[in-house]
Amino acid sequence: MSSVPQRICVLGSTGSIGGNTLDVLARHPEAYEVVALSAMSRVDLLAAQCRQVNPRYAVLPAADKAAELRAALSGAGLRTEVLSGARALEEVAAHPDVDAVMAAIVGAAGLPPCLAAARAGKRLLLANKEALVVGGRLFMDAVQAGGATLLPIDSEHSAIFQCLPHDRGTWASAIDHIVLTASGGPFRSRDPETLANVTPDEACAHPNWVMGRKISVDSATMMNKALEVIEARWLFDLQPEQIRVVIHPQSIIHSMVVCRDASVLAQMGTPDMRVPIAYGLSWPQRIVSGASQLDLLGMGALTFLAPDARRYPGLDLAWQALRGPAGATAVLNAANEVAVAAFLEGRLRFDQIAVLNAELLGSVPVPAGTADSLEGLLALDAETRRLAAELVQRRGL
Repeated sequence: MSSVPQRICVLGSTGSIGGNTLDVLARHPEAYEVVALSAMSRVDLLAAQCRQVNPRYAVLPAADKAAELRAALSGAGLRTEVLSGARALEEVAAHPDVDAVMAAIVGAAGLPPCLAAARAGKRLLLANKEALVVGGRLFMDAVQAGGATLLPIDSEHSAIFQCLPHDRGTWASAIDHIVLTASGGPFRSRDPETLANVTPDEACAHPNWVMGRKISVDSATMMNKALEVIEARWLFDLQPEQIRVVIHPQSIIHSMVVCRDASVLAQMGTPDMRVPIAYGLSWPQRIVSGASQLDLLGMGALTFLAPDARRYPGLDLAWQALRGPAGATAVLNAANEVAVAAFLEGRLRFDQIAVLNAELLGSVPVPAGTADSLEGLLALDAETRRLAAELVQRRGL
């Protein structure tokens, strides 16, 4: 590692990825300096993080929340300047004093600061699915044009990345296809006929991972895997048919690369997000993550199952969206965000999430050229959310 600390911006620091990132950084205080933190609304936790790492900047979207944070930090003797607004997120992500950006904002709101970091040539640790699910080619073009270093943080995409050589130019000739593993969530053995009765608390009780509520619901429906299929298409420049999914209940093998010579390369480890976070921070080297080492003798059998379309009807929507017009994946993402929020609020049944997503994917018009600009994608995102909200009102509980 360099003797000069790497300067880090953590977007979405109060979420599970953000918290795990700060945990890893705290284990290596000589190697990293936290320059900026951001959160959506959890002022108390962001204030505690500011007291812990004394960032130069802290950002909240709303001015009233920023005022709360300033009051909470008053008299603490910190150097932290509190900023507010979407533009401030982009500014800290592209700040000249930032070397690396952990992009862990949930949802389409994370796309603009991710684009700003990419265009500024940052080392971009991507935990925000929507940057690629919504941004697609636009985002990858920004990475290339800005000379950014893109490092995936999702455990599955990090696993694929770790199995591949550092020279991206060799990937196309080496890969036959990739296999994304999925835990199957809390309902992998549940009778599909009973899924209409699932409660939010049941959907959020993931058997292997500790995650936020939205991504936990996505894991239960396997929409998280659908979004990861879309991500993988862009991250590794694959055709949709080169991406496959299997249920792997133990979450020990995090994903696999099947090579043209029939070799299968797999990355294994305990289910702890600090592992891919630490790898992204230190790549191409490795640092201590804080995760427990895998007990090979005690882990038992590793099993693999085909996803059940009755239990996970939303999974196939990934390939449908990828075969659709450029921008269709943004429709799927926006529809799912609205549907999951409505389910968590008790306004939509669990089994209606996939139904709503499929209906909107098939009905929302995507004008030609939409995916060529951030403005076009955000307009499509907003229109899909509007139509999704209307559909929830008509179809909901």
